[in-house]
Amino acid sequence: MTNIIEITDFNAPELDVYARLTENQLLNRHEPEKGIFIAESPKVIERVLDAGYEPISLLLERKHISGEAKHIVERCNNIPIFTSDFEILKNLTGFELTRGALCAMRRRTLPSVYDICKSAKRVAILESIMNPTNVGAIFRSAAALNIDAVLLTPACTNPLYRRAIRVSMGTVFQVPWTFIETDHWPLDQLKELNSMGFKTAAMALTDNSVSIDNKNLISEDKLAIILGTEGEGLLDETINACDYTVKIPMSHGVDSLNVAAASAVAFWQLC
Repeated sequence: MTNIIEITDFNAPELDVYARLTENQLLNRHEPEKGIFIAESPKVIERVLDAGYEPISLLLERKHISGEAKHIVERCNNIPIFTSDFEILKNLTGFELTRGALCAMRRRTLPSVYDICKSAKRVAILESIMNPTNVGAIFRSAAALNIDAVLLTPACTNPLYRRAIRVSMGTVFQVPWTFIETDHWPLDQLKELNSMGFKTAAMALTDNSVSIDNKNLISEDKLAIILGTEGEGLLDETINACDYTVKIPMSHGVDSLNVAAASAVAFWQLC
């Protein structure tokens, strides 16, 4: 294939996206229409392609061209495919590629909150969750446990950060999501969700709460489940504005779960 390019110059500008640009540079806040993200591993790259994202280039360990990434190569026959042996790629990127494959993709314009929630029954809202591992794990649980959409406040890690994508196993491309505008959180956004028929449930460790198996809570037709950052949890303003405050019962003196684990419990019980 004529689009397969052997890496001979580590400093080639076409390789900057893989080796020298930071996550913030890839995001390109000043010109978001030019934003890029990196998908890693053949399985994840296939999910991104299935979701309709536009690939820019591929970086593959040589053996995977006719191996694990064969189907990706066939689907990406009109973009540059950079390749070399394992040790050279490791020296270029500074880390071992998961399954020997990276793909640079163009970001897309995010939908509005209304557009992704208008037909949803169960929505997850992430408030200021900054750890990309937690964000990725929450998306994986959301996809597996019937969450229809995910909303994120601006302080959250972007779901298209490389680690978040990898931990999610590509499910960030299967569950609709968007960011909430700063000025709309929490009061305006919670009111908008209420106007769309949603009841709101704040996951919080307070005495003034209902158990996660509360019958009224479970029977709500449309529910938005709100999860807060590790340590500090949700804002008091958020908790006070919600229809429910919900607590997962604990035993053996454990006071709380990691937010990713708590999300899986909540999604299983409430969805």
